[in-house]
Amino acid sequence: MLIYLINPRNTMTSLVNTKEGFANSIRIWKPLGLLVLAGLTPDEWEIKIIDENLGTPDYDQIKKPDIVGITAFTSQAPRAYKIASIYRRMGIKVVMGGIHASMKPEEALNWVDSVVVGEAEIVWKDVLEDFIHHRLKSAYSGEMVPLEKIPDIPHHLLSKGYLFGSIQTTRGCPLNCSFCSVSAFNGNKYRHRPINSVVRELGSIKEKFVLIVDDNLIGTSKKHYARTKHLLQAIIDSKIKKKFLAQVTLNMADDEELLDLAAKAGLFGIFIGFESPHTEGLLEVKKKFNIRQKQVIQKAIRKIQKKGILVLGSFIMGLDSDKKGIGTAIANAGIEYGIDALNLMFLTPLPGTKLWEKFESENRIVPKNMPEDWKYFTLALPVANYMHLSWDDLFMEMKQCFRSFYSFPKIFRRFLRTLVINRNPFLSFIILLSNFNYKRSLVLDMRLFKSLELLKEGITYIENLATLKTSFIPIRN
Repeated sequence: MLIYLINPRNTMTSLVNTKEGFANSIRIWKPLGLLVLAGLTPDEWEIKIIDENLGTPDYDQIKKPDIVGITAFTSQAPRAYKIASIYRRMGIKVVMGGIHASMKPEEALNWVDSVVVGEAEIVWKDVLEDFIHHRLKSAYSGEMVPLEKIPDIPHHLLSKGYLFGSIQTTRGCPLNCSFCSVSAFNGNKYRHRPINSVVRELGSIKEKFVLIVDDNLIGTSKKHYARTKHLLQAIIDSKIKKKFLAQVTLNMADDEELLDLAAKAGLFGIFIGFESPHTEGLLEVKKKFNIRQKQVIQKAIRKIQKKGILVLGSFIMGLDSDKKGIGTAIANAGIEYGIDALNLMFLTPLPGTKLWEKFESENRIVPKNMPEDWKYFTLALPVANYMHLSWDDLFMEMKQCFRSFYSFPKIFRRFLRTLVINRNPFLSFIILLSNFNYKRSLVLDMRLFKSLELLKEGITYIENLATLKTSFIPIRN
């Protein structure tokens, strides 16, 4: 029996093929969820994982599988449904899971034979067993499983074409931000895998660079910090020489021992969601955790950087509290904080979030041609009516933010700062690469952004506009 596990590309994203350039490789991550399913699949099955970020196969020409499994973020949903249609025309059953299908199962069932809602570990073997016995159900409900039940993950099935390997050590996020679908999908209870299991898996990853996909590696309590320290010490003791990227919160700087262990274990870069430079914005998205004085933030970031760890700060534009000048305010905050790179996203109401419920009840979601228009929910494009900013305003604010933060003199100063503080050419090179990559992103995104007013007028995007692609692939969804 042959199963295809497929990660669809986003048709609005230009970084869909790692062969098109090195910049693509550093911003494309392995579809870890599909690797988990592969590890759960009984030995009698032959497994092939297809990640369209590495290239799109001709599905009519490649060997026909017995069954297909597809995962998708919201922006990937239209492409997922197209792939499903190809295989269903062949008479092949298609099962879909992942965050979008979990939030929109009724929609997904218009395009696939079966939907797995939630985390799939508990039900995956039932899905395959039911398929074999011709009793496949239209829906299966997963559970938030203890992470001890995650099997050894067969990373060898996706060993080529990626700069970064991927690993997950925790699930769930206690912060419960209004715009984030993580809590709806993985819950707000912080669950962690056994440390020996994580270290064993790390040893099986061939890539030197590894993305830790946890929504928050270190957690928010002393108990969480203690667990992270044990994990980092175990990585150090294992002598596994990897370089890590991870998502954390700023409180990482509060624990000197944690910082020392992280640096020694190989952590060289972190993503921090600052979200807004204003207290009003943080209250709006329910992220009181981030409310701190600028001087405190500056001190914390500098403390992290002195350990040889780069800081990428992420901000959101389009909050109800945002007004003209927000682009400059975000750029100034990033500059004053001293972050090494700045990632800017537009407030995007994703299905399953509190933000979606609010915007839908207020009739503020602009795209209406679903599921086709889901492809614009990339976090890099506006898709709603915003309180004080038109889409033209957002375009100008984004342009001002990037032109200020990523001016050539400021990029060069960041490069020199890292070289002087850490005397580390590797980190300095990463800063140059990431800064110029984001600067290039602005040029690419400006082309697409100018076409978006068509959607505001009630006109669905036409095919020639779909060739204008955003260069941004989000970490979060």
